[in-house]
Amino acid sequence: MKRREIRKNKNSGAPKWMVTYSDMVTLILVFFILLFSMSQIDAAKFEAVSESFRDRVIFDFYPSPVPMEHPTESVNHMESGKLVNDFQAPTLLDVNDEGDYDDKQDSLSDLMEAVNNYLEENKLEDVITAKRTERGVILVLQEQVLFDSAEAVILNSGKPFLNKIGTLLDEIPNAVKVEGHTDNRPISNYRYPSNWELSGARASSVIRYLIEKNDLDESRFSAVGYGDTRPAVNNSAKNWKKNRRVEIIILEQDNEEG
Repeated sequence: MKRREIRKNKNSGAPKWMVTYSDMVTLILVFFILLFSMSQIDAAKFEAVSESFRDRVIFDFYPSPVPMEHPTESVNHMESGKLVNDFQAPTLLDVNDEGDYDDKQDSLSDLMEAVNNYLEENKLEDVITAKRTERGVILVLQEQVLFDSAEAVILNSGKPFLNKIGTLLDEIPNAVKVEGHTDNRPISNYRYPSNWELSGARASSVIRYLIEKNDLDESRFSAVGYGDTRPAVNNSAKNWKKNRRVEIIILEQDNEEG
């Protein structure tokens, strides 16, 4: 019996080497296209971009290795104090702000220490409380120390305390703000139609007494009445006593509040 001949399938596609060759030609073509596109950079636009980078303040602190075409122009701008952009040196601003903050904190600390020492020496801790805030040092006097209920006339029993506060204020140059506060129970009479008038009258009475008895400069003082709008604690029957008070704020020296 005759053996059958095995037919070999003929490859109908391109030879394998042709595929590799075509890939190489394509890559070479892309490479030359990239080279061509890079060679067409707009010289004017490139110069404008590079100039904007050279003018940034950051390069004044970290110089660029690329030499500038006109280095003296940039130096002249810096020497005259005029920058060609809106950027500032943030590190300088941060340092200055931090220094001012530290100075203010030190001043408040010294003021608070002086007030506490004075209250302790004169045995006033039980009738006057002192606290420190960003505004300055606040002396809090409860109503019963200075006034009868619904009145703004200073009691004789409260005058010795104000005399000692006046002595303290005479020893320091700080501006002083006196605030009157009431509870939220309404008041209405011929003299004080509301808590606004009562709180303002009490603050004014304290300032008038301090100035008259200690010959203090009137321009240092300011008075304000807040009525019941700024309670020390929540307004309730048990807290009314705490909210009726006068606060004497010894302002920080650079505080323009008045």
